[in-house]
This record gives sequence, structure tokens and C-alpha cells, in this order.
Amino acid sequence: MFGRMFGKPKQEPNALTTLDKLNETLEMLEKKEKVLQKKAAGEVEKAKEFTKAKNKRAAIQCLKRKRLYEQQIEQLGNFQLRIHDQMIMLEGAKATTETVDALRTGAAAMKAMQKATNIDDVDKTMDEINEQTENMKQIQEALSTPIGAAADFDEDELEAELEELEGAELEEQLLQPATTAPAAPIPVPAGKQPARIPQKRTEEEDELAALQAEMAL
Repeated sequence: MFGRMFGKPKQEPNALTTLDKLNETLEMLEKKEKVLQKKAAGEVEKAKEFTKAKNKRAAIQCLKRKRLYEQQIEQLGNFQLRIHDQMIMLEGAKATTETVDALRTGAAAMKAMQKATNIDDVDKTMDEINEQTENMKQIQEALSTPIGAAADFDEDELEAELEELEGAELEEQLLQPATTAPAAPIPVPAGKQPARIPQKRTEEEDELAALQAEMAL
């Protein structure tokens, strides 16, 4: 009822719909301009023919119609220029609106995240993390502390004993070359071979020889 009385509410024009309408109008004006240009060119050709036929009055009428077509062509050019200007402004306004909408959406998302993340909750969480870290550090220190017999060892005494071992090993290394140096070879005259020195048998070899002699009996 109210719709019939006051009419339907006027809908706001959509930017894309408006741009499409402007493009259609621009194409229509361009087509009309081409038609008028052809008509103007045709009047020029007619004027030339009437001039050849010595019909001056008819030639002048053709030129007048050509002037009228040219005025319409100029008017259509102005219309096209206005439409181009309107399209540029509308595209700029559309880009501005989309940018503002994107910024508004980002601000709303940021606001929602800030509501979900309270600064007091962050501080509480960080305190809990620090507390757990400190507890874990104490547990690790407790596990690494020696217990039982190992706890009674004196670190100073162990270090002193280690230094003595290192000193004894160094002294042994210094004395080893002097005691194990190979004897210099004795020169032997030509034609003479050194007499072979009988080697002293070991105790194991003596026992083996005695066992063989008993078995021979």
C-alpha cells in the first residue's frame, strides 16, 4: 500500500552498472558521429557535382547541410568528452571506496584480535612461561648434582692427582728416547763375518727342551 502511494524507494546506482551505462552511451555517440561524418562527406561530393553542373544554389545548400552536420559532430564530441570525464571520476571514486572498505575491514579485524588477546592475559601467560622455565632449570640442576659416594669426592684432590699423572707421563716421554735409542752399527772388515752370538734361552724354552728329552726316554 505504502509502495503504491509513495512509490518504491530509489536504489543507489552501482558503480559497475553506471560504468557499463556510460560505455554504452559512449559507443552510441561514436556511431552517430561516424554517420554524421559520412553525411557531411556526402554533401561535399554533392556540392562538387552541382558545381560542375553550374547549379550554384544547390551546391550552396549542400554546404549548408555540411555545416549543420559538422556542428552536430562537434556537439557529439563534447558529449563524449564529458562522458570520458565522468568515467574517470567514477573509476577514481570506485578505487577510493574499495580502498576505504579494505582499510575498514582491516581495522575491524585488528580490533577483534585485540579483544580476543587481552594485555593482562599476555602478561599472565608470560609469567607462567617464566615460572615453568625456572622450575625446569631447578629440576635439571638437581638431577646433575652428584649423590652418594660421588658427592664425597674432593674436586681439588682429583685435580692434583690428575696433574701428577700428567707430570709422570711427560717425564716418561722425555726419558724414553735416551733409553731406547738404537746402538750405532760396528764396522766389519771386508771378507769377515761377525761371529754369531748365541742367544740366551728363555725359561719357557728350557722347560720345553726338558719335556722333549723325557718323552724321548
